[in-house]
Amino acid sequence: MSISQSGLMEEKEKVPAGYKKSSVGIIPKEWEVVKLDQIGSFLKGKGVPKSEIIDNGLPCLTYGELYTKHHDIIQKFNSYINTQSSKNSRGLHYGDILFAGSGETLKEIGKSVAFVNDHEAYAGGDIIILRQVKNNPHFLGYFLNHQIVNRQKYRLGQGHSVVHIYASGLKDLKIPLPPLPQQQKIAEILSTWDRAIEHTQGIIDQLKVRNKGLAQQLLTGKKRLKGFEGEWNESTLDSIAQRVTRKNEELDDTVVTISAQRGLVLQEDFFKKRVASETLSNYYLIHKGEFAYNKSYSKGYPMGAFKRLDKFDKAVVTTLYICFKLRTNVNSDYMTYCFEAGLMIPGLMRIAQEGGRAHGLLNIGIQDFLNLKLNLPNLEEQEKITKVLGSAYQEQKSFEIKLATLKDQKKGLMQQLLTGKMRVKTDLQGDN
Repeated sequence: MSISQSGLMEEKEKVPAGYKKSSVGIIPKEWEVVKLDQIGSFLKGKGVPKSEIIDNGLPCLTYGELYTKHHDIIQKFNSYINTQSSKNSRGLHYGDILFAGSGETLKEIGKSVAFVNDHEAYAGGDIIILRQVKNNPHFLGYFLNHQIVNRQKYRLGQGHSVVHIYASGLKDLKIPLPPLPQQQKIAEILSTWDRAIEHTQGIIDQLKVRNKGLAQQLLTGKKRLKGFEGEWNESTLDSIAQRVTRKNEELDDTVVTISAQRGLVLQEDFFKKRVASETLSNYYLIHKGEFAYNKSYSKGYPMGAFKRLDKFDKAVVTTLYICFKLRTNVNSDYMTYCFEAGLMIPGLMRIAQEGGRAHGLLNIGIQDFLNLKLNLPNLEEQEKITKVLGSAYQEQKSFEIKLATLKDQKKGLMQQLLTGKMRVKTDLQGDN
């Protein structure tokens, strides 16, 4: 080994003052590394079958909800059981840490949440419970989803189509554990961000309801803006749009697909791989501002989604999509709001039949599609409505940006605080 290589290794192994090497990396000197079975005992959730879940009663948690409804700390319950069902279920205690025992991928296996309430509640099957009382459950809730622990969980995952993790493996997970006053301080800091995230999400949810109602009122003429009156005109899609069947003769390589939530996005970003055929000449080439309609179900779009190409000057789409461009007698942003508000759904339901060759694909004839009808105001009123809705949705967007910032800040804080890189001041200890 050369002198330079030796010096590099020594530099990598250098431990800052106030820290020490451990089996899980460099940690503050006053922290200790423990196995989970040293801080509590493991139990198995039981009961809570879906057939027994009701709208009101005793709160309960299913392992599926652990993935979809809860993050780090259980804030509120979404499901309930009656007293009779609770007799066959596992009751929770304050401070319990709940792990998902099953998952579809190694990445999600063993996700955990902390129960920090004193009220009666229950955990269903496929949930593993760590019962502990001496450590701060908020801290453990945050830490047990950290990458230091997740890397160990991945190695424990067993199975292929469904991945399982067991208490026999979880008990040997190693975690760096700070003294209790530091646990409490770290939990307080992260809880502050959680409260801000929850508050901001609540505002977004309220704005979504408001904006949805406002769009329905304005886009159907039930509510008119000041200065506008008179009847709207019934128009067919054919009268305001022209079908696009432009073949990709120039062999453009920007292949996009419709994402219900994100619009027309690169196929690689949506599927994590390219699924289009190598020969792209038979695909449709659409230009910026033109629309594509996907004739299949997706979340929030029961009769398929209309999306406008906004992110690229040109892009290539499958010929399964119906593509079109708007004529000059209609406002493009206004029509985008109409599509997102679901105003085409009633007409699509009348003409659509589910295809037999692909699940969820709708058989919609081109002429029937172009004959779809909707009531439209004149261009001036369209533009005014667009301006009002644009302001409303911009307010929602500003809070969504704030929410994303708060989540990024929390993620950064977790990385610093849960590894001890950022030290906290407690009543018993100053900053190091």
